[in-house]
Amino acid sequence: MEIPADVVDRAFDATLAKYQKLARLPGFRRGKVPPGILKQRFAEDIKSEVVESLVPTYFKKEAEKQRLTPISQPRVTDLHVESGQPLRFKAAFEVMPEVEVAGYKELRAEKSDTSVSDDEVQEALDRLREQHASYAAVEEDRGLSEGDFAQVELHGTPKAEDGVGAGDSPAISESAETKSAGGSPASTQAAAAESGNSPVHLEEVLVEVGGSNTVREFSENLRGAKAGEERTFDVTYPDDFKDQRLAGKTFTYTLSVKGIKRKNMPALDDDFAREVSNDFQSVEQLRERVREGLAAEKKHQAEHSAKDKIVEELVRRNEFPLPEALVEHQIDVRLERGLRALAAQGMRAEQMRTMDFDRLRAGQREAARREVQTSIILEKIADAENVQVTNEELDGEIEAVAQQSKQTVESIRARLTKDGAIERIRQRLRNDKVLDWLYEKSSA
Repeated sequence: MEIPADVVDRAFDATLAKYQKLARLPGFRRGKVPPGILKQRFAEDIKSEVVESLVPTYFKKEAEKQRLTPISQPRVTDLHVESGQPLRFKAAFEVMPEVEVAGYKELRAEKSDTSVSDDEVQEALDRLREQHASYAAVEEDRGLSEGDFAQVELHGTPKAEDGVGAGDSPAISESAETKSAGGSPASTQAAAAESGNSPVHLEEVLVEVGGSNTVREFSENLRGAKAGEERTFDVTYPDDFKDQRLAGKTFTYTLSVKGIKRKNMPALDDDFAREVSNDFQSVEQLRERVREGLAAEKKHQAEHSAKDKIVEELVRRNEFPLPEALVEHQIDVRLERGLRALAAQGMRAEQMRTMDFDRLRAGQREAARREVQTSIILEKIADAENVQVTNEELDGEIEAVAQQSKQTVESIRARLTKDGAIERIRQRLRNDKVLDWLYEKSSA
């Protein structure tokens, strides 16, 4: 590119006038420094300001003239800038690839069975009864037996061979009337995993003896124990344990038995239905609502799975070079999303600063590439099929964000506009509409 000499001279004169007005040099009053001295003293600074004032503007004009849409910041090279001469430079930047999406009209979605069986309804009702179960204290003087729930105070410490000691970090302390322990998802296992390699302490937790979700060592060591007794034992989690934070680790647990309880399941009758919700007057009404809910969930899962397969097939049929700038930006988006989630879980800023971001970025690259490729494909289909997002649809999305964040629509719109996020939201909605269209067309 070349910027005419007269334009360059005017930029030099304007910049020099600014320096003359503001510069302070020994022996001269403010505003009285001779131009020749300023040119000599601030030559490189003046050149830099001229470049910064002219290059972006003329680059944009030339890109528009050549109908090019940069998707990365231009890398300027071969810069030549002197007063009285044209300003010359080269600019290298990434543009969107020329992509013609093939085969999207021939896609066919697999038909999934979304019917709900009587057994599935009964299983859901039984889970609902489990949620409303009560626990009655066992008054007789006996030890824990199969099906009992031990009411315990629990302390777990990672073994030294795992590379940590009990004093490495503070223990987690919880009090939970309704938690069950010994390896179930809302249990000692979850608490230990949450604490990583730290000790874990639960003041009141229920452990089912012989339960299907209870780690074997808990049942074996609690069976026969009476209220007031204490049991200490090790649990070594297998290498393929479902929670990878515990896989291969060994914890020493000390359990103090505070009492024995039996679980009482409510009868599946009209009274139970009314206890679940005032919307139900009979168990049959509850049963029907459960069936409807399961059917809706199956339909949603089937649609989600079908759309995933549509995207997978589109990506397979349409390979093309991806702009690195878009991939790097998507990696940034994924990392930012992950860091926000960690912050919401309580991770401190100083902990985040110790993370290996090069490794994290490398780990996000493949998923980011797929997301960029998918987005470009959907955008090209949207262009070909003239899929548009109305202002009403965009307003509805902004209102949903405002409701979720409990802020006014005006403040959310102002923030999104300032951040340049409005068009990103419009593009996401457009891609969603394209995917909906593809799903409906492939399912017809």
